[in-house]
Amino acid sequence: MTKDTQQWYASWFDTPFYHILYKDRDHSEAQLFMDNLTNYLNIPEQGEILDLACGKGRHSMYLNSLGYDVTGVDLSENSIAYAKQFENETLHFDVHDMCKPYGKTFDAVFNLFTSFGYFENDEDNLKTIKAIKADLNEYGFGVIDFMNSNFVVDNLVDENVKTVEGIDFNLKRRLENGYIIKTITFNADDQNYSFEERVKALTLEDFIELFEKAGVYLLDVFGDYKLNAFHKNTSERLVIVFK
Repeated sequence: MTKDTQQWYASWFDTPFYHILYKDRDHSEAQLFMDNLTNYLNIPEQGEILDLACGKGRHSMYLNSLGYDVTGVDLSENSIAYAKQFENETLHFDVHDMCKPYGKTFDAVFNLFTSFGYFENDEDNLKTIKAIKADLNEYGFGVIDFMNSNFVVDNLVDENVKTVEGIDFNLKRRLENGYIIKTITFNADDQNYSFEERVKALTLEDFIELFEKAGVYLLDVFGDYKLNAFHKNTSERLVIVFK
């Protein structure tokens, strides 16, 4: 039996297998990024941050440990249910669609770890930028941490197998119609699974066009989590600061 999914980000992110596959993400690197970013933005002490598409809340929890009042939101009900066990007076989690404004304003809105460009409808990318704009207070900053699509496409690994917790994840990647598509197949508990990740290969120029349409202003661009300069062909990340 094979279990297939259609709305990939709504279903794949809600499975335990997503978190198993990506369990080895570098927490120290993520914390260094948050340190560098909050220092660069000079977010006020006890400032309010919205972590948009927060997953299980690892960035939210670390930002809260730095003294910020953090709200983490995600479409995945399972991820938010997990994160809620860590809530406190200045750390909150909520199920929310990032295409829509959250309903309050923040000193910063972070969209981290390539949590953008999932949508089939291009209009939803613009809606998300507009929603971030609506969620920023007068002095607030928006930050999108995206892959550098040029670098990723140039260095795309067509196929590999990653074994985690005894599960062999077969990963195949391709560029198709402007999307970087990763097909993930595996067997767990005698059941075959097939999932697909689809992320639009947005470039800096694409984001600039979205920003113009949304009425936000590009302030700075970085190419890695140490906030080094962005280089189109060699930087691994595309970190964009705007307001």
